[in-house]
Amino acid sequence: MRLFAAVLPPDEAVAELARAVDPLHDDRLTWTGRAGWHFTLAFMGEVRDEVLPELHTRLERAAHRTAPFALRLHGCGHFGERALWAGAAGELTGLRMLAERANAAARRAGVPMEQHHRYTPHLTLARSRGTTPLRPYLDALADFAGTPWQVDTLSLVRSNLPVSGVPGEQPRYETVGAWPLVG
Repeated sequence: MRLFAAVLPPDEAVAELARAVDPLHDDRLTWTGRAGWHFTLAFMGEVRDEVLPELHTRLERAAHRTAPFALRLHGCGHFGERALWAGAAGELTGLRMLAERANAAARRAGVPMEQHHRYTPHLTLARSRGTTPLRPYLDALADFAGTPWQVDTLSLVRSNLPVSGVPGEQPRYETVGAWPLVG
């Protein structure tokens, strides 16, 4: 199954961001659905079933070693001209530490992980084919500042990619494991 470790923002934070993003929706970008909004900590790709018990054990250990921390959705950014995202503010050191621990947990469980890069906290809002300038969207969201919330859970999420071939179909996400942050 296709998996990633994530922090899932609470419904209130999602609603707040949606109020800022919804007026920007147009057909020049492919917008992600609210149900899929998350901060990916460690993308694992296809994970073999026999690795899952060890992965769960190690992610639980990572969560138990990490204290809860405050976070809020804040501002925006982009990756080239391909992706528009909302950023994060607050205790980013805690978020980065949780990302490092989730990545290490996956590697130690036997999941082949890509070369590790500096973690950039982001929640993907929309994708472009590279022909739509993102500057108007970036300007509109630059001052966005959501209400802080307490991150208290590390989630393991299954990504079910679209198979119907229907244009605009979104991946479906299913939480398959969740562990409280203890510290």
